[in-house]
Amino acid sequence: MNRRGIATVIASLASVAALVVPTAAVAAEAPVGKATAAQLAVANKAVLTADVAGTAWYTDKASGKVVVTADSRVSAASIAKIKKAAGSQAGNVVVNRTPGKISPLIAGGEAITSAGVRCSLGFNVVNGAGQHFALTAGHCTVGRPYWSIGTTVPNQQVFPVNDHGVIQHANPAASDGRVYLYNGTYRDIINSAYPAVGWRIERSGSTTGYRTGTVTALNVTVNYGGGQLVYNTIQTNACAQPGDSGGPLFAGNTALGLLSGGSGNCSVGGTTFYEPVIRPLSYGYSVF
Repeated sequence: MNRRGIATVIASLASVAALVVPTAAVAAEAPVGKATAAQLAVANKAVLTADVAGTAWYTDKASGKVVVTADSRVSAASIAKIKKAAGSQAGNVVVNRTPGKISPLIAGGEAITSAGVRCSLGFNVVNGAGQHFALTAGHCTVGRPYWSIGTTVPNQQVFPVNDHGVIQHANPAASDGRVYLYNGTYRDIINSAYPAVGWRIERSGSTTGYRTGTVTALNVTVNYGGGQLVYNTIQTNACAQPGDSGGPLFAGNTALGLLSGGSGNCSVGGTTFYEPVIRPLSYGYSVF
């Protein structure tokens, strides 16, 4: 074969080589399939079964992972316990850290008190008969029938599983359909909704006042320890501290939730969890 023929063969081989991607490169660039709903259900159940206090978790359909938030008391051994419980689905469990300790923030809008504890009023509501009530956290009201503003409503105090309580106002005239913003002004609350991830939110509480943040996850399960699990909460990055419990989560004029608990504080930041307000409203109440 002459030199021209050899050159032609070499050029042809180079063209073919340009179309061939090494096996390793294909493996690296090929998209990784998301976990199936069944696999995520297994991973979710594994976190629940591991029963590690100081964790909260939700299924993130966008990433195809079960995302676990772990507070400062959760050890490496406890995280390993979660992974072990997940077994073959351990790769579908992502663990993120949050400062402080996840706990019900009992020490909570404006302050309400009972038997030496302080919480925050969430939203004032009315029933079909025009009677006035206040919504707050269930971990505040369970076992505490008498409050500075009135008395709890039997069979409408739920904690754990959910976290809401209802107090009937002793003085209906004192029931204000607004939220205090701790700067001398108030916000009218005229409707209610269930938020979406990414919503800008606002919250108010008797310890840390008015704060803002973003909804970071929905349908979050929180394990406070001691068998106290609360399901389907709203997770945000707005800070809070003890005494803010039961306080309102809102966006503009729309009621969204009641503060259940969280970790961190308003100096270092943290994570907070809210009972969706639509749950206690289902008793037949409405904001006004």
